[in-house]
Amino acid sequence: MLIDPELAHRAAAVRDTRFDGQLILAVRTTGVYCRPACPAATARRRTAEFFPTAAAAQQQGYRACLRCLPDVVPGSPEWNTRGDLAGRAMRLILDGVIEREGVPGLARRVGYSERHLTRVLTAELGAGPLALARAQRAHLARLLIETTALTVSDVAFASGFASVRQFNDTVRSVFAATPSELRTAASRRVGRRRHPATPGRVTLRLPVRTPFDAAGILAFLGARAIPGVESASPGRYARTLRLPHGPATAHLRPAGTHVECTLRLADLRDLGTAVARLRRLFDLDADPTAIDRVLAADPALAPSVAAIPGIRVPGSVDGTETVLRALLGQQLTVSAARAAARRLSDSVGEPLPAPDGELTTLFPSAAAVAERGAEVLAGPTRRVDTIRAVCAAIASGELELHVGVDPETLRSRLQSYPGIGPSTAGYVVMRLLGEPDILPPNDIAVRTGAGPVMSTSDDSGDRGRLWSPWRSYAGMHLWRATARATPEP
Repeated sequence: MLIDPELAHRAAAVRDTRFDGQLILAVRTTGVYCRPACPAATARRRTAEFFPTAAAAQQQGYRACLRCLPDVVPGSPEWNTRGDLAGRAMRLILDGVIEREGVPGLARRVGYSERHLTRVLTAELGAGPLALARAQRAHLARLLIETTALTVSDVAFASGFASVRQFNDTVRSVFAATPSELRTAASRRVGRRRHPATPGRVTLRLPVRTPFDAAGILAFLGARAIPGVESASPGRYARTLRLPHGPATAHLRPAGTHVECTLRLADLRDLGTAVARLRRLFDLDADPTAIDRVLAADPALAPSVAAIPGIRVPGSVDGTETVLRALLGQQLTVSAARAAARRLSDSVGEPLPAPDGELTTLFPSAAAVAERGAEVLAGPTRRVDTIRAVCAAIASGELELHVGVDPETLRSRLQSYPGIGPSTAGYVVMRLLGEPDILPPNDIAVRTGAGPVMSTSDDSGDRGRLWSPWRSYAGMHLWRATARATPEP
């Protein structure tokens, strides 16, 4: 990840918030690292040093600035869009793989040796996998210290630390303050409040890179919400989550520059994983300024971009669910696909041990669908057989569906099953892996939406070259145009 020091310093000099979360400014004379838009006086060029990640700055002995809070801004959009080894590994690190499986597990998932993985991450991101995971734990710890009333020990384990001592040492090293000092300082800042502690329940703010089309995300998810698994109401969305250490529920409410998120967890160790997956679901780390600039350059799409700034591509919280819903929805309307998913969930979904309001059910596991799919799935026999075969492969581990999978490998693997073509495979890759440049050529909604948006006879596939590398976001504009033109009853 190459950084132009002169460009980076100019961004810091004008406090350009677009670079927050995308690079780190460190000051040699003070020993702190900041976000580019830090309100403190900008360091002189000769005393400034720039890093691609907070972990890289920490590796060089810098500590986080207590004024600009460089760890409470949205993350780099690169980790949601890059399909190379560094991007795939970083997504898995954010998902908590190192805490659960260690560096050997991370290396196995991306298909490289530990040595090669460490060499690539150090070259690209300025730090190895352990240091990157440590920085992520410190980031989450500070967020919990400052915005919740969780005890120190609960914060430590929720952040992924193996012990309270390791937690205290890391916090002091990174922030030059104890957890208690951070909490006290946060309580003095205007607008900061801590949410009361309730066993297993945590409320926190997820920062957003604006502009953010919250209404669009809520409408997309709400139209497809499966009762029991999900719940949607004006301005809110909630769902169940299947996490590594147990089930959870999440309630999300967009609120300007952040999304308020309330989680009810069976195990606090899953907090970081839940936050990472929900950020991907709402595409909170996207770079809307860069995306809209490219799409608005096409006169045909510019009016839609102006009307819907900061459009997002909904992500995924569960690979199995994303694949199954894509297959169930083939050649069906949104409402018909939702009904099919509801029938499946009602039949083989897993009841929550303790329902949370309208949330009562976990989406079915791959093993359950593989075993009982023939009993409950409707539709053409070929489609049912494909769904069962895919689920059997997922359940056995033959087909991996995590955020560290190589995009082209996953696309090819999915298309090897009968009835899964480029459009369905592309849709899964777009949502599960955050691929930003996918425009399914034969998607009916895309082709329908191209008419009212472009008002031209140009083929959307050919014209789509103008939208690269953000064709997935252009596709969302076309889908929105389709929804406006052909509302379902």
